Amino acid sequence: MFSSLPFGYMFLSVMGIGTLLSISSIHWLSIWAGLEINLIGFLPMLVYQKSVSESQSAVKYFIVQALGSSFLIFGSLIMFSMSFTWDMGVGMNNLSILGLIVLMSGLCVKLGLFPFHYWLPGVMAGLPWFSCLLLATWQKFAPLFLVVCLMELNKSYLMPFALCLISAGSALVGGFGGMNQTQIRALLAYSSIGHLGWMMFAIMHSEWVMKLYLGIYVLISMSLFFSLWYADSGSMKNIYNLKTPGAMQLSLMLLLLSLGGLPPLLGFVSKWTVITSGSEGSWALIIFALILGSLMSLFYYLSLFFSIFLSNLKKLSLGELSHNNMLIVSINTMNLLGGILILSVSFISSI
Repeated sequence: MFSSLPFGYMFLSVMGIGTLLSISSIHWLSIWAGLEINLIGFLPMLVYQKSVSESQSAVKYFIVQALGSSFLIFGSLIMFSMSFTWDMGVGMNNLSILGLIVLMSGLCVKLGLFPFHYWLPGVMAGLPWFSCLLLATWQKFAPLFLVVCLMELNKSYLMPFALCLISAGSALVGGFGGMNQTQIRALLAYSSIGHLGWMMFAIMHSEWVMKLYLGIYVLISMSLFFSLWYADSGSMKNIYNLKTPGAMQLSLMLLLLSLGGLPPLLGFVSKWTVITSGSEGSWALIIFALILGSLMSLFYYLSLFFSIFLSNLKKLSLGELSHNNMLIVSINTMNLLGGILILSVSFISSI
């Protein structure tokens, strides 16, 4: 666990410094160095665990991130050969298509996007809850904002086409991959892949829409991971074996449904915003693929919800709730009321 690490807060500080360095740089070498500093801060929190599965996940994560970093440095070298400068905004023309492809491949590897998604479920399945939370949220910030910079600087048709394929493929992989999963960590990994596909599609239309989607996803993920961390201290439990009261399990399932985008929960607001911004252009096929992936995720989440609800119907009583459980239930109430409030305000403003 994070609390048992002697230098845990120092590792978190190194992670934050690396991410901020990458986001605030316009120099390819500084961006690469920031991502490496971030990796140096995150790896000790994975390697220091005593479990064999967690150590294996750390080794897998290191190898994949090293591959992504090599793609980044190779793509930046190609950009340098075109413009003889390391600045981001120089050399982004049709002559640097190869460098752009290599750079995007490196960022997709680091994010776990289609078609480089293969490593994320295996790595997340062996990690503790706090490391899963960091991997699903904080570790996505720097590569996502670098994709935004590439989208703004590139002037060719290749970037929107690539983002369409990546977003549609990631959404479908996130939906299909979670259909037969009962291991909750692997399920959340496929959910993360699907949400990243929605964010890639949002980048093409509005940076503000992508930031809104990312903010809501981080808020719901933090509530869900901390709830699971409190509810299940084991390392490899599935969703059916969580040893919690019935109300606590229903609370977790509401968070999962919100993550899947069921209206009128808060997770639906972000998807509705992306669909609204994307429906103005000729993106009907991509939006259909995104919605199809979300529907597959919702089908699985709803089947889990009804099975847990029916199996724990007799146990469900408010008298069983402790103060910590009441806090988690209040988070779900905010989740529900927040989605209804935002949708109501948007509907009134459109009239």
